[in-house]
This record gives sequence, structure tokens and C-alpha cells, in this order.
Amino acid sequence: MGLMDKHQKLEKNATLLLAAAFVTVTIGGVVEIAPLFYLDNTIEEVDGVRPYSPLELKGREVYVREGCYVCHSQMVRPFRDEVERYGHYSLAAESMYDRPFQWGSKRTGPDLARVGDRYSNEWHVQHMIDPKSVVPESIMPPYGFLLDREIDPDEITDHLVANQRLGVPYTDEMIENAAADLVAQATEDGDWDGVESRYPKAKLGDFDGDPSRLTEMDAIIAYLQMLGTLVDFSTYQAEENFR
Repeated sequence: MGLMDKHQKLEKNATLLLAAAFVTVTIGGVVEIAPLFYLDNTIEEVDGVRPYSPLELKGREVYVREGCYVCHSQMVRPFRDEVERYGHYSLAAESMYDRPFQWGSKRTGPDLARVGDRYSNEWHVQHMIDPKSVVPESIMPPYGFLLDREIDPDEITDHLVANQRLGVPYTDEMIENAAADLVAQATEDGDWDGVESRYPKAKLGDFDGDPSRLTEMDAIIAYLQMLGTLVDFSTYQAEENFR
């Protein structure tokens, strides 16, 4: 009974309750966070994961700017229904170069973590122009205006430099060739060998259907077509049971 009396005193005293709650949360936070400072690496590196190519990086910038993440997560959770629908569950290493990362469970539209290579470039262009024309039940707004927004290749170098300073392993060679690689990736007769050597598995060719211009539509489709294609998941033994 004495313990109950003390508990009632704690509940009736707002200041004391607040202080006790603060102490409890602080201890819990320290227990969870402190060990991370003593680990050399909290993300296991995975073969295939690389920094974004300049065109993919620009496409990701457009993706975030337009708020695509509000309706589309990029996180396949380790549940049977999600794995059967989207593919292998997401690995932390796949987002190691993302700032901000696109994980989450809020989905108005489908998860896009494995959308790469699932549809043609033409499908994506039409989907951006008129979503209902390819997905009748879609409530996604049109993004056809991306076809009218041309990209200035000279601006991408600063983006790579900023990411390099944040820890993304862009080399001096990548930065030096950033503008040229951005153009080449979306050009039929571009220096594809150079792009592929610096960014393995990068998708190549005209993306928006207009080879005479380099647009934000090229960039966002290049980004979408890359998602989920860098890691060879056949080398991973998927868990048989998901809880």
C-alpha cells in the first residue's frame, strides 16, 4: 500500500510526473543510441550499391521537390504480402547515400523501391503526363510539365561536390565528368562507356522521348528506372517465414 501511495503522489504532482517521465525517456534514449557511437559501421555494405549518376541524382532531386515521397514509399518491409508484391525486402545499404531517405509505410500509391525496369520509358512518360491513361484508378496529379523544364548540365557538378562533402564517395574523376556524364546518359550517341565505368548498371538512352532536349522528365525516369536494380538479390537467401 505504501508503494501505491507513492505512485498516487507521483500522478497528482504534474511537475514530479514530468521530471520522472523525462528521466525515463532519457535513460531509454541513451541505452538505444549510445552503442551506435562505438560501432565502426551501422550499415552493412552490399555489393552493387553505388552513388547516383549525375542524371539519377538530378532525377531524385525532382522526385523530392515534387513531393513524390508523400504518396510513394521506398521501403519493402519484411512481410510476406509485401515481398510477394514488390520483391525482396529493402536493405539499409540501398539508402546509404540518400539524404533524405525515402523509407516509410505511408502509401497512397504503390511502393517504388523495386520499380526499376518494371515499365518502359514510354509508359513512365505517359504516366507522368496523364496517370489515369495507364492506371484508371489513379488519383495522382499530372506531371507533364517536366517535359518543358530543361536541365542545365553545368549545375550538377555542385550537387556532386555537396554530396561528396557529406560523405558520398564521389571521386574527383566523377566530379570532373559530372556535366558530361549527365548529358551522355540520356544521349543515344553519348559516351556510354564512361558513364558505365563510373556508374555500373546505369540505364542509358533517351528517356523522355525527345532526344533533342535534356529535360527533368529524362532525369526522373532515369532515377525511377534505377530503383531496385543495383543489388543482385539472387545472392541473398530470403527468409522463409515472415512474422
